[in-house]
Amino acid sequence: MYGNDNWINSYLDAILDAGKGAAGPGGGAGAAARVRGGGGGGYGDRPSLLLRERGHFSPARYFVEEVITGYDETDLYKTWLRANAMRSPQEKNTRLENMTWRIWNLARKKKEFEKEEASRLSKRRLENEKQQNDGTADMSEDLFEGVKGEDAGDPAVAYGDSTTGNTPKISSFDKLYIVLISLHGLIRGENMELGRDSDTGGQVKYVVELAKALSSSPGVYRVDLLTRQILAPNFDRGYGEPDEMLASTSFKNLKYERGKNSGAHIIRIPFGPKDKHLAKENIWPFIQDFVDSALDHVVRMSKTIGEEIGSGCPVWPAVIHGHYASAGVAATLLSGALNVPMVFTGHFLGKDKLEGLLKQGRQTREQINMTYKIMRRIEAEELSLDASEIVIASTRQEIEEQWNLYDGFEVMLARKLRALVKRGANCYGRYMPRMVIIPPGVEFGHMIHDFDLYGDEDNPSLASEDPSIWFEIMRFFTNPRKPMILAIARPYAEKNITTLVKAFGECHPLRELANLTLIMGNREAISKMNKVSAAVLTSVLTLIDEYDLYGQVAYPKHHKHSEVPDIYRLAARTKGAFVNVAYFEQFGVTLIEAAMHGLPVIATKNGAPVEIHQVLDNGLLVDPHDQHSIADALYKMLSEKQFWSRCRENGLKNIHQFSWPEHCKNYLSRILTLGPRHPAFGNKEDQKVPVNCRKCIIVIAVDSVSKEDLVQIIRNSIEATRTGTLSGSTGFVLSTSLTIAEIRSLIKYTGMLPTDFDAFICNSGSDIYYPSQSSDVPSNSRVTFALDNNYRSHIEYRWGGEGLRKYLVKWASSVVERKGRTEKQIIFEDSEHSSTYCLAFRVVNPNHLPPLKELQKLMRIQSLRCHALYNHGATRLSVIPIHASRSQALRYLSIRWGIELPDAVVIVGETGDSDYEELFGGLHKTIILKGGFNTPANRIHTVRRYPLQDVVALDSSNIIGIEGFSSGDIRSAMQQLGIPTQ
Repeated sequence: MYGNDNWINSYLDAILDAGKGAAGPGGGAGAAARVRGGGGGGYGDRPSLLLRERGHFSPARYFVEEVITGYDETDLYKTWLRANAMRSPQEKNTRLENMTWRIWNLARKKKEFEKEEASRLSKRRLENEKQQNDGTADMSEDLFEGVKGEDAGDPAVAYGDSTTGNTPKISSFDKLYIVLISLHGLIRGENMELGRDSDTGGQVKYVVELAKALSSSPGVYRVDLLTRQILAPNFDRGYGEPDEMLASTSFKNLKYERGKNSGAHIIRIPFGPKDKHLAKENIWPFIQDFVDSALDHVVRMSKTIGEEIGSGCPVWPAVIHGHYASAGVAATLLSGALNVPMVFTGHFLGKDKLEGLLKQGRQTREQINMTYKIMRRIEAEELSLDASEIVIASTRQEIEEQWNLYDGFEVMLARKLRALVKRGANCYGRYMPRMVIIPPGVEFGHMIHDFDLYGDEDNPSLASEDPSIWFEIMRFFTNPRKPMILAIARPYAEKNITTLVKAFGECHPLRELANLTLIMGNREAISKMNKVSAAVLTSVLTLIDEYDLYGQVAYPKHHKHSEVPDIYRLAARTKGAFVNVAYFEQFGVTLIEAAMHGLPVIATKNGAPVEIHQVLDNGLLVDPHDQHSIADALYKMLSEKQFWSRCRENGLKNIHQFSWPEHCKNYLSRILTLGPRHPAFGNKEDQKVPVNCRKCIIVIAVDSVSKEDLVQIIRNSIEATRTGTLSGSTGFVLSTSLTIAEIRSLIKYTGMLPTDFDAFICNSGSDIYYPSQSSDVPSNSRVTFALDNNYRSHIEYRWGGEGLRKYLVKWASSVVERKGRTEKQIIFEDSEHSSTYCLAFRVVNPNHLPPLKELQKLMRIQSLRCHALYNHGATRLSVIPIHASRSQALRYLSIRWGIELPDAVVIVGETGDSDYEELFGGLHKTIILKGGFNTPANRIHTVRRYPLQDVVALDSSNIIGIEGFSSGDIRSAMQQLGIPTQ
């Protein structure tokens, strides 16, 4: 391409200096802004494509703006600078040629990605539609008979959100104990540090205010907000306080006296590294530790409340409510262990985030998963759908466009199932959680009552008694009397702050009319921020410099949470507007707060703002990708005073619909319709020996090993403790996928007595048996095995029973091994090893088993809620209730027997049944047997879509691995774990 200097230079001019207002070189971010935005062509500019009609069409500019938009051109800009610095024309031309080819390559890659992504999405959509259609077809013909008709267009029936008919009055309940869980972020009651990091934002504010509001509602005695205790340096000591009582708004109309344990509390549970603050992506391996500690707190608090107001009987939580995916997993385990209802709020869903990141094309699916642990998050959200009674969404869009992406929820099937429930028909084990739309609330305590709805405040000048944050903002402005455009958003790409700055910077009439205030969290120095936030903030500052917006844009470094209402007031006082142009807005709490303070709003048309606007009618909706429409909307709002006044008036008039009392009224009306589910841990006289004399429990949970190896491991484990100080004070539990009949045979083979064990967790955690023997009859033949029916009442939630069995039998017949033109079925029903809550299937050829995740997906699409796992070296498939597992059975026993989980030791193999990894985490000690026996190779562990380290903290001090399994090896491991053996 030598000799093409003119073409290349004009091409680069189009890239780097398009438009009249382009500034000189100012850094990579500025160059990127000029590529995308045209460099400040003035208000009213339109995309390059329209310039053809004006006679100014530039093919190069169109190529850059329309073809390669979305890529980071910083490195191209640096190449251009280096090329211009070259003295040799030949070397310069070489660099320019390389740069041009790089641009072409970016465009080619983008087109390839878009083609592949479109093909992938189309294929996935067809697969999902086929599976959903198959799921509907698999149901009996009479299942959906009569479903259509008056129910078809009823959103309440469609989402399961119906409370008519049998809703108890809230005032009839005066002992409600509610548990909320939000694991990440910096959570405290006052002066919240919103925006300090990526995890401390709207969700933190939401859960704290929800806890306060619920505790002030009639019928609610106590609300616990469970979160993580943070003792890390450079963080306020308050985040390490175990219990912080929240000031509730009011105790009016309550019929009982408050006790010392009433009200709303932040309970901080220690889990994970003690001296380190964890981002939400790094919390996953420690969730089971949280669950064990939280379980202990809830049990103790239920008994304490019972002593205060329950006549000595425990007052168990009315509901356990998880916020975000990680808390959804925790709530699932807690609600299952306690047999109480679960509610879930996703806040921002993983599948929606994944789709957005893939569309950007900057990262592959593997890179996204590595950064955000996105597959673990999506599986957590699917699990939350399995276990929840109610899912709370803020908008209909969240349900129909976001939750509808998940295997465990489908709008049409939810409508049909809900109609069947309404008619009292048989759903054959299928179940969908109720989707309830409850918009977020705001604290009206901050509302400025002296702001005259019809008055004018024409003098926005500052006085000495005005809030200090006003001075902090106004010092940026050359003319502080202009209307203020206010944006409150953390500096993240999805908040789209740079597009707002471009819209303001390129619209000269808007710049002359108004000022812009950007509240982008709190920061000490950009260099100390995380890379994502620092990049966005640097881009914003570069744009301010490029458009020369000094004196027109405020971007204070610090503000207190308590000062946010004053910031809204200042914007309203200048007759300004609030703007939120995020690419997608999940909640839109800031929009509601702005309306409460008399501010009209300009908001994104994607997400919750659409439905908020339908209620408030106090502004305009815009396309967040179109900076010209953003500028047009802002100019219209601030220049047309009558329109501004009408929007402000509408917002103040309708804002009461988003109050916290209204939110809590809707919330509690749903909670009180949930069916009765109460913990049942048995009577004291039925709790047998371990209650009074056991100080330590050894759980042997080694599976997928030979019978001979398992027998030797059992003998060695008992010998390791029976010779030491734990002899007689140590209890033993065998936790296995074996049936009780197989356990009888195994115990007989060892020559031991069943009474050498305190309990048998069998059928992969779906049953618990206790051995007993008459004292005057030592014969092993007289031993009986008592079934724990209380445990069964814990796990029977949403069990599909016979309907699930019939579907699994049909599915098993479709799993075949293909050899040439012949097919041979490889999975068969195994009635001999099945029980009431465990459906067993025999596998002929494990090498042709489908991955377990495929079966889980299929069950969810069928709205069958269950826990499937491969065991016995993948020669058996067991399907058990969603709340049943060997780890959950251990939690049940710890509560029933009063055993502290840190005093339990679980012995597992390095591999095992597909649920073995669940036994690693938690407060109990874990001994991993790494060698000394052969583990059959199989496809058991294809269940996970993410690495093991994403769910298990293998470097935990509670976990130790040993190579052998002799009694000496086991005794040494127990001593290293702090368990005395001599």
